[in-house]
Amino acid sequence: MENYTYNSPTLQLEALSISKASLYPIFLLFLFSYLFIMFANVGIACLVFIDKNLHQPMYLLFCNLPFNDILGNSILMPRLLIDMMKPSSELFISYYECVVQAFTTHMFGATAHTVLMIMAFDRYVAICDPLRYAAIMTNKMVMKLTMSAWGVALVLVGILLGLTIRLNRCRNLIRNPYCDNASLFKLSCESVFINNVYGLTFTVVLFTCSIGSMVITYTKITVVCLTSKSKSLNSKALKTCSTHLVVYLIMLISGFIVIILHRFPQYSDYRKLSAILFHIIPGSLNPIIYGVQSAEICKSLSKLFRSKPVMPLF
Repeated sequence: MENYTYNSPTLQLEALSISKASLYPIFLLFLFSYLFIMFANVGIACLVFIDKNLHQPMYLLFCNLPFNDILGNSILMPRLLIDMMKPSSELFISYYECVVQAFTTHMFGATAHTVLMIMAFDRYVAICDPLRYAAIMTNKMVMKLTMSAWGVALVLVGILLGLTIRLNRCRNLIRNPYCDNASLFKLSCESVFINNVYGLTFTVVLFTCSIGSMVITYTKITVVCLTSKSKSLNSKALKTCSTHLVVYLIMLISGFIVIILHRFPQYSDYRKLSAILFHIIPGSLNPIIYGVQSAEICKSLSKLFRSKPVMPLF
């Protein structure tokens, strides 16, 4: 008969399936990726706040992405790196720390979508209604958009985790190298029907709103560019929208891979790795893509280091 431990305050994590030969290379890869994410995102966020030339809606809204990448990776990566150097029999985590980690993980994913949605709105106004851009995208509007992006994610994830922590637990093994909502509610022997329904609804609504807003926004931007004979307008649209779209696609593809692999239990090791890369890849590429492509950020970096101007990629 299976032994049950009800509402244990300590949970056990499942280790990553890594061979001894690969352990240190993967550890170093994750370590340097984490350090780069911290350095690049903190650096670009500080640059935007220091340089008054970057106090524009586009860059202020973009700053939400570095904050989200810093928050999401700071909770996950240090703990993961420490656990990688421990034997699997010693991978324990308190229930409350697990809940915080799960909450932060889902906030990271949800906020990435909502932030990119408000950035798409900014690009839509800038390209499709440039004469009213300054009147619409005021500091007050930037603050409202920022609060709505974080607020919507907070409410959605709060309900998601609230439905889980109400459950009694009869198991203590998290079948994941870190905590997430699905791993937590699977610890319960009670009915998790509501959790599954809300989790599916949460995912469908978030992805539908996210993808739908991008399709509508970029369709209207494309129509404006095709009907306009202004080369400067088309050049501006190409520069700003291509960057935003690339960042969005990286985040979307990374998330879809994790969701798809959840449906194939035989590929659980690949799912665990892809879930970690979902944090690392966007967090590493976002500051590079925006930093290299943006002429204003390149100019600001040039002034900061007092060197020759850094030319944008496009």
